[in-house]
Amino acid sequence: MPVYRLPEALMFRYALLVMLAASSFMLSAQQNKDTTFYSLLDDIWQYELSISPLLASRHGVSAQNSKLPDISLKALGEQHTRWVDYRKALNAYSDKNLSQDAYIALLMQKYRIDNYIDNYRFRSYLVPINSEYGFHSAMGGLPNAASFKTKKDYDDYLARLDALLPYFIQQIDYMKAGIAEGYTQPRVVLEGFEDSISTYLVDRAEESGFFAPFTSFPAFIDETQQQALKQRAIETITTRVLPAYQAFYDFMVETYIPSSREDIAAKNWPDGEQYYANRAKHYTTTDMSPEDIHALGLKEVQRIRAEMQAVVDKVNFDGSINDFIAFLREDPQFYAESAEALLKEASFIAKKMDAKLPQLFEYLPRTPYGVAPVPDSIAPKYTTGRYIHPSRDDQPGYYWVNTYALDKRPLYALPALTLHEAVPGHHLQISLAAELEDLPMVRRNTYISAFGEGWGLYSEFLGIEVGIYEDPYDDFGRLSYEMWRACRLVVDTGMHMMGWSRQQAVDFMMENTALSEHNVNTEIDRYISWPAQALSYKIGEIKIKALRQKAEQALGAKFDVRKFHRAVLENGSVPLFILEQHINSFIEEEKAKL
Repeated sequence: MPVYRLPEALMFRYALLVMLAASSFMLSAQQNKDTTFYSLLDDIWQYELSISPLLASRHGVSAQNSKLPDISLKALGEQHTRWVDYRKALNAYSDKNLSQDAYIALLMQKYRIDNYIDNYRFRSYLVPINSEYGFHSAMGGLPNAASFKTKKDYDDYLARLDALLPYFIQQIDYMKAGIAEGYTQPRVVLEGFEDSISTYLVDRAEESGFFAPFTSFPAFIDETQQQALKQRAIETITTRVLPAYQAFYDFMVETYIPSSREDIAAKNWPDGEQYYANRAKHYTTTDMSPEDIHALGLKEVQRIRAEMQAVVDKVNFDGSINDFIAFLREDPQFYAESAEALLKEASFIAKKMDAKLPQLFEYLPRTPYGVAPVPDSIAPKYTTGRYIHPSRDDQPGYYWVNTYALDKRPLYALPALTLHEAVPGHHLQISLAAELEDLPMVRRNTYISAFGEGWGLYSEFLGIEVGIYEDPYDDFGRLSYEMWRACRLVVDTGMHMMGWSRQQAVDFMMENTALSEHNVNTEIDRYISWPAQALSYKIGEIKIKALRQKAEQALGAKFDVRKFHRAVLENGSVPLFILEQHINSFIEEEKAKL
């Protein structure tokens, strides 16, 4: 029986049509999978808004503006169950059935939910404070958490203030349970902590920051309504807000601080070794062991110290690095004479860097930022500077500069600090991520410390390329800040896992950085009270620098730093292994254009 064969040209066309049909089918299947996956992400986001009234307010969802989070043990248990269920649902998706963008969103959502699950598992709700922050200071931001455009806005705000007392009592009850079960902050980091509470205790309600929304009103709220609202505010602050802060103050002074533990190591908490390993993985997004991180830190300290010696030689200083550091710490020429002078210098550096941004970036954020002092209520135990992202989309970001103890805030460190916290650091990165409107909310609102803090430290390095460090002292300040982050790898792992004492950590920082003794002590207390977070900076920066070097070597003269930075930032905050995959793809795409 003869066999009929298609002509070769028709066979090729037939095969091509089959391939296209199969490809179309696969693409359609993937699109369908993406659609169901993004629907799941939206469900998760809406659930998160439903249990996080302050997050909802920040995103313009006003239905819960009258509420605070329900942090009862029953609510936390129900939320944990829901997070576990969502985590299981996410397991139906992988890189095999999702597009690349959807797969990144999957990893981000897993990262976010895993953190909620882990915090519940390790019972972090029993320790709702660290050395520089706590729920009491978070609640201090309520006046900025929502807008005041209608009378209902004021009513909702007053309802929130009314809920403060039971909210504080629940937190205190958790801290009492923490005392009984061995979960407390170490006593050494709590010295003076009560001052951050007493600042909210005023003689008259009108003097409270919580009264601020009632000092001015929209024109359509008449005088009678204004007076009624003011009277309600005075009564609520007097009977609910001030008693809440007084109860917390009394508890801290009379019970918590005297009962807190002497030991500083996370290793010695219940499940401490597992807890520290979990936090290290969360903050670095790597599987590096504490021992590997410690060794990397020592290696970086040695390298940076050699660069610091080169600066000492350049200025012909007669003495060792440590003598030079002592000179920098003590000479008044390196310190501002007033808080206003320090803020003006920080503002000048920030504005100078603003003008350099087009050299480094193709896209810039629309959200502006301001420069402001760290609030007096938290300044004594607060870090030297920080970026504060907007609470709402009608607000700017803020670069906070600590003006407390001016003789401990060296000007030579200010350029690096400014680049890290403002631009091209946290403000630029976080604002660009928030403006990626085509991405799901989880990708726009999840901050991964290794990426964000690594980017901040990398941003300090960028100042070299655009001439921000104008003299050797500024450059030494930059190196000191890089050394500071390298030392973190050593002292954080040392104190929490390797038996280092607090004094041993202080001595190591004093020996190797130009930070003032006040700053060193404040920082060490932060590392003790916030295990493993400080590891993220140097780990992230090393990865970003390595990826840039790889791109430069692969692309040669065709390497464009603006395109590289776009590739780094265009997916928002991502785990380091995802960043590496994306930059590898970027390199291959750019090579194809050569």
